[in-house]
Amino acid sequence: MKIIDAHLHFCLNDQYFDGIALAAGHKNNAGHLWSQYKELGIVGGVVMGNRSLEPERHQYPEYLRYCIGLDSHYMEVHKIADAIGQVEYHLQQDQCAGVKLYPGYNPIYVTDPMYEPVYELAARYHKPVAIHTGETAGPNALLRYSHPLTLDEAAVKHPDVQFVMCHFGNPWLNDAAAVLSKNHNVAADLSGLLEGRVLIPEFVKEKKGYIAALQTWLEYLSYDRIMFGTDWPLVNLKDYIEFITYLVPERYQEQVFYENAARIYGF
Repeated sequence: MKIIDAHLHFCLNDQYFDGIALAAGHKNNAGHLWSQYKELGIVGGVVMGNRSLEPERHQYPEYLRYCIGLDSHYMEVHKIADAIGQVEYHLQQDQCAGVKLYPGYNPIYVTDPMYEPVYELAARYHKPVAIHTGETAGPNALLRYSHPLTLDEAAVKHPDVQFVMCHFGNPWLNDAAAVLSKNHNVAADLSGLLEGRVLIPEFVKEKKGYIAALQTWLEYLSYDRIMFGTDWPLVNLKDYIEFITYLVPERYQEQVFYENAARIYGF
């Protein structure tokens, strides 16, 4: 089975990402990532861009596509109005798969009028807008901005935009499922549901409630808009494939692991 990793980070020579890669049993470098992808049958991935809009900072191996990101590192210094020209430049590039927004890390709702030009560009270039939802990696972010219900209004206002709910809104799984069920222009990736090294058989025994909640709300949905993603280097890739394989019924695995991401992100 071919796999597309619909959500990873590619921040090389970065102390933070180097550390979390080590904790997951990986090395945060391009050679190691490609060796792991080849070993595990991962044929491509979608980088969620961080920290910069300069084109030279978004040069990736040919098996990767990327979403240009408007994260807190950028937004602390710049206004979004100053970014629109650069965002459009990226969307014009074949390797650019879409845009990534970071509510929670940015204390801004995705329905804020400042994002309207981003949605207009996404619709014009027929490329998705991936949105961080759910819990955040640090204590300084604000969760009310990253709740998956905030995506409902954006999806209604912009029916011509394909949205991707990153992390399936975890831990607000029931709310995330409601937004996905109601809005057919919203997909979700299953990235970041674990971190580090995990012994999957022991984990599913110890975390029965969490596993049952994930399976319950995934089963509530059609699997044609659910995508495998890892949030690499947050998790061990082999462990994570085993985890998602456990969650998703076999008859839907080709959709989740490959077909949906190929369609939504234009592989």
